[in-house]
Amino acid sequence: MRLFRLAKIVRVGLKYGLDRLIVEHDPTGRLAWPLSFLAAALFWRDLSAPRALRLRRALEELGPIFVKFGQVLSTRRDLLPEDIADELALLQDRVPPFPSEAAIATIEASFKKPLSELFAEFEREPVASASVAQVHFARLHDGREVAVKVLRPGIEPVIAHDLALLDAFAGLLERFWRDGKRLKPREVVAEFAKHLADELDLMREAANCSQLRRNFADSALLLVPEVYWDYCARAVMTMQRMAGIPISQRERLLEAGVDLKKLSRAGVEIFFTQVFRDGFFHADMHPGNILVSIDAATFNRYIALDFGIVGTLTERDKNYLAINFLAFFRRDYKRVAEAHIESGWAPAETRVDELESAVRAVCEPIFDRPLKDISFGKVLLRLFQTSRRFNVEIQPQLVLLQKTLLNIEGLGRQLDPELDLWATAKPFLERWMAEQVGWRALLHHLRHESPHWAKILPQLPRLAHQALTNGAHLANGVHEEIGQLRTALIRQRRLAWAALVLALLSLLLPLLT
Repeated sequence: MRLFRLAKIVRVGLKYGLDRLIVEHDPTGRLAWPLSFLAAALFWRDLSAPRALRLRRALEELGPIFVKFGQVLSTRRDLLPEDIADELALLQDRVPPFPSEAAIATIEASFKKPLSELFAEFEREPVASASVAQVHFARLHDGREVAVKVLRPGIEPVIAHDLALLDAFAGLLERFWRDGKRLKPREVVAEFAKHLADELDLMREAANCSQLRRNFADSALLLVPEVYWDYCARAVMTMQRMAGIPISQRERLLEAGVDLKKLSRAGVEIFFTQVFRDGFFHADMHPGNILVSIDAATFNRYIALDFGIVGTLTERDKNYLAINFLAFFRRDYKRVAEAHIESGWAPAETRVDELESAVRAVCEPIFDRPLKDISFGKVLLRLFQTSRRFNVEIQPQLVLLQKTLLNIEGLGRQLDPELDLWATAKPFLERWMAEQVGWRALLHHLRHESPHWAKILPQLPRLAHQALTNGAHLANGVHEEIGQLRTALIRQRRLAWAALVLALLSLLLPLLT
């Protein structure tokens, strides 16, 4: 099986001329002759298309796992040339659905019950199909409309084989490609494997969905489906059925009376709320995963779907990100440089003025311009190039955030090309920073810590008495040890004098006799 898969990878790679990429970046030159001979034998190949396009087509032909890997790889603009990153960002899951009988078998095996006991109705025709799972609509016996996500049968061994081959290929890249070590291909494969492992456990996705719903329970901007835990297992996830218009269908949204400008501003606020308030964000916000509600009660709200990939940030990450964003918005490039050095992202010996100048050269041209005139992809690429020059470490936990920001950019361009992202985000960040470091933050922390203090305060007299008693005992113990040491020194001094006297006597006795 693995040899057959490897043979297919080699065949597809040669078909699209990927061997040329290897030869161009082989520092040893050892591969040039055999690959050139092979290329001569394959003279019939059409390699007129750009290299990035050929790479994308090769991944699409290799199948869904390679497509997903290309999607993840497209977010690492710190590692890839611009043309390849842009082309890989166009990759989409185009996977035919698997038979409904297989989906039903998976559901029944997961719950040890026939389908009729679980659902009053079950639509055999799937409404969506991707590389890892597909979705069917159904109705519970109590009348609730649900969406049932079912893991693709037999996907795990296929993924395991492909990941093993990707890791082996990454090892070859590190050895033979000039930029192999810098691009860290094996680390990228390991990162991809982690994301895939998360997506293969639908209980984990259900937990992500439940957490995001709780975070936005009182939100007037975002709707998240309810999870029905009694109908969830590792290979099956059942959630509330959501109705809305896909956000990519702009004309339908306009016909329904949706305010696109308001919707675009809400999208920015949702993004920054997830990142800075919660430190927990939906990291797969491409148009296929977002609907817009046109129901009267929830009109003009976003609807989030597919929670297989989420990102998390620590309090330290959030604080440094907020400092950097605000400094960018205020054009305080010196503060940006200082924050990078303070956080350890840039080496301590980095000169602030040089890093400040480099960041200014990247960011200054994009201010006071609408979103339609800005490419965050290019800005991020230039920032990453600057990062490499100053040995700034790219933080792994921020890769998903970068991917999400690029998705937000794409949505913003569709909804309102005139959107001023800076003006929309700046008030939110200033309010958040005030809540983190101002008097509001002090009150918040006091309220948060008060239950802990209420438990400790009654114990303070006893704890103080214990501390003083322990201190006295320690002091007494120290005094005792000092006394014992003094006694030992006196004893040793007496023994030394006695030894000296005995030595003198031993010398004098022969003379006296």
